[in-house]
Amino acid sequence: MKIFVKVILGYAVISTALSAQSSCDFQIAVGDNLQFSQDKVVARKACGTVTINLKHEGKLPKNMMGHNWVLTHAKDVSAVATDGMSAGLNNQYVKAGDSRVIAFSEIIGGGEETSVSFNIEALSTSEDYIFFCSFPGHFYAMRGILDVT
Repeated sequence: MKIFVKVILGYAVISTALSAQSSCDFQIAVGDNLQFSQDKVVARKACGTVTINLKHEGKLPKNMMGHNWVLTHAKDVSAVATDGMSAGLNNQYVKAGDSRVIAFSEIIGGGEETSVSFNIEALSTSEDYIFFCSFPGHFYAMRGILDVT
């Protein structure tokens, strides 16, 4: 009986670990400050499609303290953010058709949620990727690393 219990417990631990590793969806929270709840996301190419679920836990509306999630190569962050400022809120502060942008979500305000999905198979494990908020002035503080494995 003891061996049976050990086997069942071992299976449960291994199953839980594999389940955690196979997650291709990530939950990221933001609020009425300039911070993502995670500053690093590790995603496997085997996922195929990765989904970022963004939740604004603050109170302020999107025109005052809006946040989004934008993914680019590390070298493109400043230029994409600067170009996005002129695109305006209606365009999620992302320049229309900007080929440097890999993926982006809509701008959300307090109490809102959004998601963005993208194909990770096209990304390289040897390149550096940064996610950031493109709301004007936020990209300096609100950024993180997407590590592709």
